[in-house]
Amino acid sequence: MARRARDLGVANMAAERQKVWRWEHRGVVPDRVSQLALAAELGVPNDRLESHPWPAWLPTGDAVRTEYPWTPAGGITAIMDVVEDALSDRRGFLTITGVGVAELATQWLGLEPSRLSAALNGGRVDDQIVNRIEHNIPGLRVMDERLGGESVRRLVDAELGVVADLLVRGSYTEQVGRHLHVVAAELARFAGWVSFDAGFQTAAQRYWITALHSAHAGGDRMLGANVLKNMSLQCVDFARPREAVDLAEAAVTSIGGASGRVGAMLHMRRARAHAALGEAGACAEALARSEEAMDAARPEDPAWADYFDDGEYHAQIGSCYIDLGHLAQADRWLERSLTMLPTSRARDRATYLLRRAALQIDLGNVEHGCALTREAMPMLEATRSKRNARRADELRRRLRRHSSDPEARELDQVLSRTA
Repeated sequence: MARRARDLGVANMAAERQKVWRWEHRGVVPDRVSQLALAAELGVPNDRLESHPWPAWLPTGDAVRTEYPWTPAGGITAIMDVVEDALSDRRGFLTITGVGVAELATQWLGLEPSRLSAALNGGRVDDQIVNRIEHNIPGLRVMDERLGGESVRRLVDAELGVVADLLVRGSYTEQVGRHLHVVAAELARFAGWVSFDAGFQTAAQRYWITALHSAHAGGDRMLGANVLKNMSLQCVDFARPREAVDLAEAAVTSIGGASGRVGAMLHMRRARAHAALGEAGACAEALARSEEAMDAARPEDPAWADYFDDGEYHAQIGSCYIDLGHLAQADRWLERSLTMLPTSRARDRATYLLRRAALQIDLGNVEHGCALTREAMPMLEATRSKRNARRADELRRRLRRHSSDPEARELDQVLSRTA
């Protein structure tokens, strides 16, 4: 690519792996010359750079299939298509956007689950087998919280592969088949989450499409709503707030007036999406609904909702206020959150320490921001999270604005080694 740049009259462009890695995983947009050089190398005409701004002009490899039948057989096909294959899909940008996202949400809302038939051929699968697989999932969640998504995504995909094999080759009753689809849905949702955290955005979308179909086949509307909630967060992260609102609204609508942690999570996702759009009134309404639901949290909430505790709830409110520009208010909520989050949630603590450090620097409290950054460093290094790596990169840009401060200069250098 450096050679192509020289052909364009730019002699000092270095071919840096780190630069390309940041394009792929940190959301950094290459400059014009870099894009022209890359387009020339890939055989993409220059006019496509204008008509399809980065990264839409990039050749994206295989198209992502979305049009699976909303049937048990369609759900199994979706699982078989994604198991193992998605692990090698390293695209760090969104492939399904706009109409494709809206259509998925609309289909999910409008269809009733098909009746499952018993599978009568193959080895017998009973509830005890399915329960054993299901009981492995909390341990995977703990590993994700402590080590980051990149460390566990192969394990999650392998578990999903076991369920896929049972669905295809096993014999089971209608009830057990429905249970298998629900377990597959949660594993696929979680595989999407850890891929999202690891920076593999197209893989995340592929897993989440599979999770929606499996949740539909299993008749679990609440789990499907959680999948839509995850997709909404991804859209917020990639500056697609209108799509994020649509997905969050679909998630809330699909389960009616659910209270408890699930309802609180879904309304909070609406709040985050509206905040990203700068819609303060709609954000406040969603926050009020989230508070009502959180007050009604109960022991029978599903296990996958346990992470949404008081610490996470407070942190998400703070994140809303960041997007709305109310920095002092945001800082108060993040400070409360960090007093509540357990040390076992290393990645989450790193996330909110980095966000609070950035806030403090923006508020003019550089010394406090540096102290929070140092507190986050051990957790940042221990958890392999591309999302947090991107936050660290954003924090470095703030620190460079205070290069006259020795502590800020030193921290900038320390953070550069975490890339």
